[in-house]
Order: sequence, then C-alpha cells, then structure tokens
Amino acid sequence: MSGELLLGVDIGTYSAKGVLCTPIGDIVASATIEHGLSLPRPGWAEHDADAVWWAGFVGLCRQLWAQGFRGDQVAGVGVSAIGACLLPVDDRGRPLRPGILYGIDTRASEEIAWLNARFGEEPMFELGGMALTSQAIGPKILWLRRHEPDIYGRTANLLAASSYLVLRLTGEHVMDQHTASYYNPLFDLRGLAWDERFAEPIVELGTLPPLRWPTEIVGELTAEASAATGLAVGTPVTAGTIDAAAEAISVGVVEPGDMMVMYGTTMFFIHVTRDPVPDARMWSTAFVLPGSYSIEGGMSTTGALTRWFRDTLGGSEVAAEAAGGPNAYAALADSAAAVPAGSEGLVCLPYFAGERTPINDPNARGVYAGLTLSHGLGHLYRASLEGTAYGVRHNLETMEQMGSTPKRLVAVGGGAKNPLWLQIVSDAAGLPQDVPETTIGASYGDAFLVGLATGLVPGLDALREWVKPASTFRPRAAERAVYDAYYPVYRELYESSKDQLHALARLGSAATG
Repeated sequence: MSGELLLGVDIGTYSAKGVLCTPIGDIVASATIEHGLSLPRPGWAEHDADAVWWAGFVGLCRQLWAQGFRGDQVAGVGVSAIGACLLPVDDRGRPLRPGILYGIDTRASEEIAWLNARFGEEPMFELGGMALTSQAIGPKILWLRRHEPDIYGRTANLLAASSYLVLRLTGEHVMDQHTASYYNPLFDLRGLAWDERFAEPIVELGTLPPLRWPTEIVGELTAEASAATGLAVGTPVTAGTIDAAAEAISVGVVEPGDMMVMYGTTMFFIHVTRDPVPDARMWSTAFVLPGSYSIEGGMSTTGALTRWFRDTLGGSEVAAEAAGGPNAYAALADSAAAVPAGSEGLVCLPYFAGERTPINDPNARGVYAGLTLSHGLGHLYRASLEGTAYGVRHNLETMEQMGSTPKRLVAVGGGAKNPLWLQIVSDAAGLPQDVPETTIGASYGDAFLVGLATGLVPGLDALREWVKPASTFRPRAAERAVYDAYYPVYRELYESSKDQLHALARLGSAATG
C-alpha cells in the first residue's frame, strides 16, 4: 500500500475527523477528535485557528499513525472545514484573531443593512446569486474593518478554514470556488472570479486568495508541515473546500437533481444543479466539481439543539449514561418515540441561534408553543425533532417554488444515525431519504477528491464502488397527515410572533452586552 493511501481530513464545528482510504474506497483507518466552540458574545461564534483547526489536523495524523500506518504511505491529502469562515492572517501567515465562523455568527447584521442601503440588494444579488445574510463573508470583513481596525490594518491575507489548513500544509494561499461563493458581494457567480464592483468599502481584493477547484492539487507538503504531521515532504494537497460540499461528494451527490440533507450541528442542504438558480431565500453557489452549481441552504440549530436539550434538560439521561447505562441521546429518542406524531399539541420553532434559510432571520428565537401540564420530557424532545423536520419541509418547498425540485434525497451526518429523527423528517417532508452504508462524513469525500486530483481514482464513476446504499426511510401516510395539519401552525407561529421574538433578541443582547 506504500504511497497509495488517500488521506481526508475535515474540521467541523465540534469535532475533527480523519480517514485513510484505498483508491477503491476501502477505509483502512479513521480517527476523531472533539473540540470546543467559542461563543464570546450573543451572536458570535469563533474557533482558534491553531488550537482547533491546525491542532485537530495534527492530532488526527498522530491517531492514524498509531493504528499502524505511516505518513509516507499517503499519496495525497484532501481537506475540508466548516464554512464559510473568515480568518485574517499577517504577512507570515499567522492568525491575527480567532476565526469568525459561518452563518451561526450573526455579528455583521448592521454591516449587511449598510451594504444593502449603499449598493441596493438587487445589484449585489445579481452578481453573487444570493442575498446578504449571516452566511455572507463580505459583511463580516466590513465588520472587521470597522470594529477591529488595528487587526484589519495588519492583515495580509483573508482565509477560510480550509484555506488555513492548506496554508499550513503547503505555504500556498488559495481558496476553492465553492467557498468563494459565500464571500459575497465580492464573488461573480457566473464568471467564477473575484469582482471589484462592491469591494471598495469592504476590502482590497488583493488580500483574497487565488481561486482553484477542490479537484486540483495546489501544492506539496513543506518540511515544517512534515515535522508536525508525520506526512512525507512533497505529498500533494488539494485546494480544500467546505465540509458540507465534501460530505455531498462522500455519498455520491454529484448529479443534477441529487440533494444531500446533512444532519450535523446545523442542518445543511446541497442540491446539485446544472446552472445557477438564484433566489434570495436560498444560496446559489459554484459546486465543487467544475461545470456544476448548487442550491444550498442551512438551518442554524439542529444537532446543536439536540445537544443543548441533552445537556440542559436531559440531566438524568446523562447521569445514567455516565453510570454505564444507555446512551443519553438514545434514551431521549426512546422517550420521544413513545409520543405520537404532533407531540400532542406541541410545536417547536428551532431558531435557538437565529435561522438561516429560507427565512434568513438572525434575530429569530426558539419557541416551544402549546405546553400543558401533561407534557413531559419525551414530548419536548419529539417536538424539537419535529421542529427541525418542519424546517426541512420549508426549505424543500422553497426549492420547489424556485422551479428546481430535488429528485433524490440522501441523508448524512451524525444525526443520520438516529432512525427516529430520519423517519420524522421523511414523514413531515413527504419524501424518502436514502442512507448510504458509509456515512463517515466529509473526510471520506476529501479522500475521494484527492483521489481524483492525483489520478488514483479514475473518475466520478468510481463513486459506485465508494458509495453503497444501506436503507431508505419512506414517508408514512398516517403520520404525514398529522404533520400536514401541524405544519401551517409552525409557519404561522413564526410569522405572528416575529416582532416579539426580535424584541426579545434585542432585550437579551442588551442584558448581556
């Protein structure tokens, strides 16, 4: 196997994962490292680039070598990470502050309003294919320039999370086209290039990296990176990309009409299209494969909501797990499974960190509505899962209204190991979901992409060997009818309480601020 293994590494919100694969997709070793998420103020979400991103990469390599492998057995490295993020670095590539994360970080709301007022929403939308939301990086660069001018003044380059990994590995400043799509209003979606027409008040375009595709080798491992990771000097490295896109590749979502539903800390959707399909409610991006585009969307708190629920309300389940009992999540799922569809009159708005698509409202807040003294923990947990399912349905309906209905749904991510959650989503959304046999995540897609880039994987047809189906969750008629009755309540609950939720967001921010 010398020199023929493919290394894929992904840095996520709460964990980092690495995998070693053969060119036919067999996994020979894998590793996981958990890390924290910094939430220094309401609406802020950050990672320390060295302590989380780079240390995660290095730690994964060490775990993989401890399983009996060596760095010189690796033929190429593919990376992905949370996105889109913003990291300013100095002229030596050193981070100047913690990385500002993707759409769960909502600090740039005032900058979004200012840019919309100055340039108009429509011209910026026409250029980049999506409206400015908390997912957009342009407003966050403007926030950095306004609020941390000393740091901005020392910034030589602005990077995404995957770009920083590539920099540490190769010394090259690059960014992939897919990640760049989120740097609006600085990216031309149709021209697939940086564009200066709205850049003047935001950034000097020269601080943004050259653009490459995730299927390209952009550099080779340096001696410094070799000493830190154990990989061989000269090992080729791809351009990297955002984790969700790599995860779509990992489960064979590559053809127009394919759609990935990623059950992670956040819910993420990637629907592959042949051409751009811009709509202000969703995100239109270049996909990771040249010649393809995608409609994308994301919900801010899905896995994060179930984690919050476990840690905040599931104390007895957590204690039982610590004492050798069942997994706390499994215990909560069992209690929710005993509750009928609809949670006996309970509806959850899962907007615990604002919401991304399709409402794009950073000041939305979470709600449990319909509570009575007869509701218990199982009702609340089931309502939480159902709230995320209604959010999935809302995104799917929006894509249908855009004239681009997904033909095939593939479920991935840690939450895809929860059969109750998958079934609830299929029941509420009215669509089946395929679950592949291997759902190790974005790192598996990274390994495939570097296989393409090095030529060890001959082409996309090889995905038939890499991705094998395991099960399908189909909607059930009786439960679907129940959710058809509850879904309009979910939609109206937000619309009717939006002003009050915004007022609470302001009051909460003032109290902590």
